Amino acid sequence: QVQLVESGGGLAQAGDSLTLSCTASGHTFSDYVMGWFRQAPGKAREFVAAISWSGGNRYYSDSVKGRFTISTDNANTVWLHILSLKPEDTAVYYCAADQQPYYLGTYYRPDLYGSWGQGTQVTVSS
Repeated sequence: QVQLVESGGGLAQAGDSLTLSCTASGHTFSDYVMGWFRQAPGKAREFVAAISWSGGNRYYSDSVKGRFTISTDNANTVWLHILSLKPEDTAVYYCAADQQPYYLGTYYRPDLYGSWGQGTQVTVSS
């Protein structure tokens, strides 16, 4: 089982940039996929971005493409860099990990990720 801890959330103004971090511990392998999801109040958990642990492949939802960048140090940390924050980016951001997305080639489904962090709140004011 992989343990995940997110950090870096907080209050921000529209137009600001923010970087979220996810630190992993426990067993991780090159076929793990690390994903970022977010959940706004009253809404379903939404896929944001994913990266293979080896760092070779990156995936983004259309809603964040161009503003969000996912990266990893290939050791134990995954980052989500967010540019030009918008009020609609306000949500709890979760880091997730599993091998299923890698083997199924499907990265956006939260049910394929078995390990989750506790989440970090991002609030963007206009």
